[in-house]
Amino acid sequence: MSDTWLILGASSAIARAFARVAAIRGADVLLAARDIDDAGATAVDIAIRTGRRAEVVAFDATDEAAHAALVERARAFAGEGTLNVFLAFGAMPEQSAIDADPMLVGPTIAANFTSAAVLLHRLAPVLEARGAGAVVALGSVAGDRGRLKNYVYGSAKAGLHAYLQGLRARLVRKGVHVVTLKPGFVDTAMTWGLPGMFLVASPETIAAAALDAATRKRDIVYAPGFWWGIMTIIRHIPERIFKKLNI
Repeated sequence: MSDTWLILGASSAIARAFARVAAIRGADVLLAARDIDDAGATAVDIAIRTGRRAEVVAFDATDEAAHAALVERARAFAGEGTLNVFLAFGAMPEQSAIDADPMLVGPTIAANFTSAAVLLHRLAPVLEARGAGAVVALGSVAGDRGRLKNYVYGSAKAGLHAYLQGLRARLVRKGVHVVTLKPGFVDTAMTWGLPGMFLVASPETIAAAALDAATRKRDIVYAPGFWWGIMTIIRHIPERIFKKLNI
């Protein structure tokens, strides 16, 4: 049977890289994106280079009323094959912008947590019924601890991490594996120009780590792997000290 990846947020740099590597490894891809032109160019490139099926569907993560139609499209596209999900959408306004306009708190949490949870909950019964497949969702090292410089974004990712833990426990009973991928800093449009960036990884590095984690049925993966050590240290700094740090 064929392998299909539904790629949510397919116009992001990481998602584009993931779609290409998944197709190279033999999967068909359904690219769900707001930017149809960008996703369409990716689909054409994939089809030409790999010969795999690559189609595009319009998708706005925050339009939760449209999630059901997207799930049905994914079900039909996968046919009798295995359906996998790569969730890559999100938004990361600067903390200073959120501090200046508290109305940005809700949309930030919706883009990074609420919409993801609603959509994955709609997909869960479809995946359970098939009894196979994987879900890989992009969390973030920012969700490991609330930091001064991005605690609204970090809190949304922390919520997503907790949700994925529960979803993993639910779906593993039906043969479906859920991976929480926690990237550090990645060279994408979302991080362009942000201060304090270091140890920046390429989208291709994160995409390969995501697919490898699904293949190996890992639960929680830091990408690149050295972020596990960095975040272990950060998580264990006593709060009385941590709250005074300018990070």
